[in-house]
Amino acid sequence: MTGFRIESAGPGRLAASGELSFATAAAALDAGLRLMGPGQALTVDLAGVTSGDSAGLAVLVEWLSAAQARGAALAYAAVPAQILAVARISGLAELLVPQSS
Repeated sequence: MTGFRIESAGPGRLAASGELSFATAAAALDAGLRLMGPGQALTVDLAGVTSGDSAGLAVLVEWLSAAQARGAALAYAAVPAQILAVARISGLAELLVPQSS
């Protein structure tokens, strides 16, 4: 098992890496919430996430909810295929990868 990390990667950008799964979900949730300020516009780059599951998806959805509650805007880049597959099955893919109009 690998750990999970999320850190600032410049203005308006966070970079996540490692495993985003049941084993790391609680710590990942807390770490992401600590980096979200009120009214911010953030993009979380998930290119460094090596694996993920339904618990990882739950973390991403919870971050979106927390951002909205704080008046912030949150978007994801490079969502891992594993998490995107679970999101599609769950009907949540549009939350992670908004459809163009």
